Amino acid sequence: MTGAVMSGWKAGTTVAFAMQEKKYSEVGIEPYLAWWKNYYLGMLDYNVFLKNLYMPILCSDSEIDYLFSTIREALPTALDPYEIPALMGAAMVKVIPTIKKEKPGLLKKIEESGLSNIRIIQHDAVEVLKYMLDPGTLDGVHIFFPDPWPKKRHHKRRLIQPEFVALLCERLKTGGYLHAATDWEEYATHILATFSAEPRLVNTATDYAPRPDYRPLTKFEQRGLKLGHGVWDIVFRRVA
Repeated sequence: MTGAVMSGWKAGTTVAFAMQEKKYSEVGIEPYLAWWKNYYLGMLDYNVFLKNLYMPILCSDSEIDYLFSTIREALPTALDPYEIPALMGAAMVKVIPTIKKEKPGLLKKIEESGLSNIRIIQHDAVEVLKYMLDPGTLDGVHIFFPDPWPKKRHHKRRLIQPEFVALLCERLKTGGYLHAATDWEEYATHILATFSAEPRLVNTATDYAPRPDYRPLTKFEQRGLKLGHGVWDIVFRRVA
């Protein structure tokens, strides 16, 4: 499943529906496997895995392209979609001496991060919550700067709606938190009202919360603050 959802929207959708229909066998995911063989293996576009993993957090695009060009020869000619992370890691290990010689700073950056518990899923958030996560398993959820869909006729497209918040509550552990941030004031008001209406949630502040240290301050946000733009953090905790 991890390999599937990291491979793109089409793969993730196919596997999500296979899980929804309780088809866990190879027969159930055959459409995905067929797509994989015809599209990904045919194109050998392995670079997508580096760019969809946590690498963009650590490395620039040029550094990722360098890593890909370096490990390319160490990759197998055929990939089992469920073994992608391990295969990418094994390929990286094989070329560490080369990277250490050519880009010592890059290798140090990767090693010092010590990141081993990150999973990136490029797929519809509602389907991920419904079909890929069990109830009561999340310690926290961050929703930072979702699309505000400012036009009134588009408000129905906003991610944060009562039904979605109820689903988030089901996946949160008791005591887990839900943190949203937005730079659109009207959307902030909507989020605050929607969170407040969910009986299993309680506000951790009187209304809006100060920005916690764990939420990074982006360059875009810094520029907006200098121009006088507002940013609102809404942090609630599940109590029941």
